Amino acid sequence: MKSEYIDRPAIVAEVTAAFYRYEQALISNDTVVLDELFWHDDRTVRLGAGENLYGIEEIRAFRAARPSAGLDRQLQNTVIITFGEDFAVCSTEFTREGTEKIGRQQQTWVRLPCGWRIVAAQVSLMQ
Repeated sequence: MKSEYIDRPAIVAEVTAAFYRYEQALISNDTVVLDELFWHDDRTVRLGAGENLYGIEEIRAFRAARPSAGLDRQLQNTVIITFGEDFAVCSTEFTREGTEKIGRQQQTWVRLPCGWRIVAAQVSLMQ
């Protein structure tokens, strides 16, 4: 039985829009939007496929140094679940042309006074 606080349609729609806005910014290397959508705090964490980033400054430095080519990807098995009006988890798998590895991404989103922001993210690759 679903709780009345889980997956409220209006909240799911808001988070889904933010998630796909992030995805578009990621594949187009729009670092302004990518930066906007992460919480600007030293406690923000992004555990990547090859890097561990602690705090918004490390995340910004990673984005600035990352190559902008080959970022296109196809998403699959995307699951967005919301809890109440201010908390969500977005999970997805992705593939990229030229590799058989399957990527996995999970983000924790929180509604802050400035809007929906990623407060924690993890990216990994499977063979």
